[in-house]
Amino acid sequence: MTSNSLSSMIRAGALLAGVALLGACNKPAAPTASTTAAPDKPAAAPVATVDGTPISQEIYDFYTKSVAGKSAGELTAEQKSQVLDELINTQLIANQAVKDGIEKEPDTASRLAVARLRLLADGESQKYLKGKEPTEQELRVEYEAALTSMDKTEYHARHILVATKELADQLTKQIKAGAKFEALAKTNSMDGSKERGGDLGWFSPARMVKPFADAVKALKKGEMTASPVQTQFGWHIIKLEETREVTPPPFEQVKEQLGSRVMQKKLQTYVEELKKTAKIEKKT
Repeated sequence: MTSNSLSSMIRAGALLAGVALLGACNKPAAPTASTTAAPDKPAAAPVATVDGTPISQEIYDFYTKSVAGKSAGELTAEQKSQVLDELINTQLIANQAVKDGIEKEPDTASRLAVARLRLLADGESQKYLKGKEPTEQELRVEYEAALTSMDKTEYHARHILVATKELADQLTKQIKAGAKFEALAKTNSMDGSKERGGDLGWFSPARMVKPFADAVKALKKGEMTASPVQTQFGWHIIKLEETREVTPPPFEQVKEQLGSRVMQKKLQTYVEELKKTAKIEKKT
């Protein structure tokens, strides 16, 4: 990793770490290892102080991992110094933000509250899911369920998207009278596919909004919708070019994605259990 690439990663992650620092400023320091361990263990010295605010080794390690994607031990001496300088700069700005009352401004206070909320929820989610990694059987069950629900056919279609039904009706009549679909798409469609004559390429119905997907599945090869189809995007004239059967990916190829889905379902089940004993009142 070059110094320049490390700088880019640090800048990208500085905001995240800055939120944590801003929330921690002017608050009592978190207990060090020595406050809970045996008395003969000395307190870990801070890696730096900024106007009296200590930056602990724990914060430095977390910051390094967050913005560089590596532990401090994996960085060169120059990179470690660079990370520390960036952390000091972030702490310096965060200290000034507290002095200026930034954390009390409504927008900043809300962002801090949401960040805290997400971090706590993420921490609880990880705690609940620890040791609940999916078994081979669970993965197989999820795979079979996915095969059952997946679209077995892909479609290659073109469309013309316009704002009004009146224009869509006019264009439909022109096409039925012999006008070229592709030419009318290039001159009238609002969609990005207009430059390709409305060509959408190959897609599964699941990728499309339901009215569009239903209309495509009802067409035969070479057919065009008899009347325009309305979606939240406007009015569509759709022409089906071809269809092809889909070969499902083998189990081993999608095993990681299946694992994520199983874990997500377990977490959702946990949330539903929490709801059963929670008092939830919606005001809006």
